[in-house]
Amino acid sequence: MAWTDYCIYILRQFSQPPFEEVVYQCHASAYYLTVLLVLEGKENKLKDMKIKSVMAALLLMAVGLQTLWAQKMVVTMADDSKVEYDILQVKDITFEEVEKHDWVDLGLPSGTLWATCNVGANSPEEYGDYFAWGETEPKDEYNWSTYKYCKGSANTITKYCQRSELGDNGFTDTLTELLPEDDAATANWGSGWQMPNIAQIQELVNSVYTTTEWTTQNGVNGRRLTSKSNGNSIFLPAAGYRSFDGLGGVGSWVVYWSSSLDPSFSFAASFLYFSSSEWGLDGTTRNDGYSVRPVRVKN
Repeated sequence: MAWTDYCIYILRQFSQPPFEEVVYQCHASAYYLTVLLVLEGKENKLKDMKIKSVMAALLLMAVGLQTLWAQKMVVTMADDSKVEYDILQVKDITFEEVEKHDWVDLGLPSGTLWATCNVGANSPEEYGDYFAWGETEPKDEYNWSTYKYCKGSANTITKYCQRSELGDNGFTDTLTELLPEDDAATANWGSGWQMPNIAQIQELVNSVYTTTEWTTQNGVNGRRLTSKSNGNSIFLPAAGYRSFDGLGGVGSWVVYWSSSLDPSFSFAASFLYFSSSEWGLDGTTRNDGYSVRPVRVKN
């Protein structure tokens, strides 16, 4: 609704009593006029014409101020420089969240963009946090008794279960991919990020699209995957894994969860692993703590 429409709309209200409360906030560029009229009784017919006169005068004055003042918009930048815009050229102003995490375009056919570091890390070499599959926060112990989606054992699964003999009291559902609320990437980095599914991981390690080498980056062992199409690369540190209250494989094993349930066993999920001499895709128990490397897809 345009500014003049606000004025006309409010003025019209005076001819249609009774009112108990009329509240209108009129926006004139960067200036606001808030009009608050409270009538205590329904029998009040607005007989006092002075109210009309005062309200009309306020509205007309605001229109005049808007015409006088709102000729340009001036934006002051962080370095104190100023950018001016003709107000008639500005259609809309929105504030959008600035992306806090970097990614790399490896030129993959799917358009998948891989983050430069793990969830919980601030650089590619940092290990970051460890998550049980389907959980979104790190913890001190990783076992079935502390796992979110079971009742203490591998055959009492309460979510993401395809086999009744592994579900709690025969529980099953149709979920084979993590929902956003159970995705450690989405929960920690926002809706634009997800844990990679098995297809995205398979694409990443496909020798048609990337090369891989065991290397050391800033003193940290890990795997570097380099795009064959554009030369861009990502580094996956050998962060190892968490099991029970221990930490193993640090410096020698790169282990990452996918978002995909293991197709054979509902108590397991698919993951990617690397060492200095081998790599592969496999399934393992969901209660262990592995690294998470988020992905997003090109718009």
